Amino acid sequence: MTDPATPDDTPAASPRPLKILIGADTFLPHVNGAARFAERLAAGLVTRGHDVHVMAPSKTHREHGTFTEVIEGQPMTMHRLPSWRYYPHDWLTFVLPWMSKHYARRVLDEVKPDVVHIQSHIVIGRGLSREAAKRGIPIIATNHVMAENILDFTTLPDALNKQFVKIAWADAKRTFDLTRAVTTPTRKAADFLESTIDITGVIPVSCGIDASNYTADLAPRDANRIVFVGRLTTEKQIDVILRAIAKLDPALDVRFDVVGSGDQRRNLEQLTSELGLADRVSFHGHTTDEELRSLLTNASVFAIASIAELQSIATMEAMASGLPIVAADAVALPHLVHDGENGYLFRPGDVDDLAAKLTTVLTQSPEERLRMQQASLEGVKVHDMRRTLDTFEALYRDEPLPE
Repeated sequence: MTDPATPDDTPAASPRPLKILIGADTFLPHVNGAARFAERLAAGLVTRGHDVHVMAPSKTHREHGTFTEVIEGQPMTMHRLPSWRYYPHDWLTFVLPWMSKHYARRVLDEVKPDVVHIQSHIVIGRGLSREAAKRGIPIIATNHVMAENILDFTTLPDALNKQFVKIAWADAKRTFDLTRAVTTPTRKAADFLESTIDITGVIPVSCGIDASNYTADLAPRDANRIVFVGRLTTEKQIDVILRAIAKLDPALDVRFDVVGSGDQRRNLEQLTSELGLADRVSFHGHTTDEELRSLLTNASVFAIASIAELQSIATMEAMASGLPIVAADAVALPHLVHDGENGYLFRPGDVDDLAAKLTTVLTQSPEERLRMQQASLEGVKVHDMRRTLDTFEALYRDEPLPE
């Protein structure tokens, strides 16, 4: 029996591991920010000892079933649902909406999770949330969606697109009303969601990044290289970057590396030729992680003109690589880029303003460049993946959130 006057040094028992079911409409082999977040979240939870299951579209229509897959270096149970190619998009696959509840019932019967975490309210997340709610299973929802992310692919006229968006957000509210908590990557994204549909209390939780995976080169540059990483889609406005580069002083001898693929690649390659930039712009497509990190480390500046970023993992990767950032002053990018500190913000779509900001970065003194590099490295620390995992574990257990 412990002497009441003597402190009990017995360590507190660790909380038991959870069985977590993640529902993701986009996941490997898809390549986008929402998929990358879901993959890193799942892998991070596995490293913490949790039993992680993921419901996601099959890689091809025939490759469905339950498998053990290694994601981000960690084994987890994948429930690949039969999916179909969405031909207006260059690679997207989707699960038939009227089958989502059937698949959800089947996986819930098999897994019996402690908590469900949906990564969208569209198909898999919609069906999974409704079936989990019937069983009293706690649901956490994370929103990565803005209308601009999907309108390019509806193939509907503008008038019908507006109605489509209205209906989609109304359905999103019905899904979010079933949850214990709704999260989104930034405070601005949370404000957007609360103002778009009638919900309150949306929690900003960074997508998180393991900065140790990236290497910063703080030495002065001997060449001017601009880099962009992301999907080549309309809302990314990569054409604005190309037009701005065409306006730069030829003496700067700028090279532009474009990393990623998408439905706009052919149009962007054609525009590159029309602007006389074919010998200065490289379209790398999808690269290995090692190639991506090398391109970031060796770049002079990261440029992003997107108008639909709820956070931007690519921008955080660039910050972790010690790059100054020139970004559109739109949605959540100002949360990452502090004007005059770790880069500059430009007016969205304004080619001349972007060209001016790029010129400022590319002609700054080594001392000023080093100051911006260090500001990027310092600014990305708040987005440490460990903090993100701590927050979601607290939400799963219905415990107070970490500060």
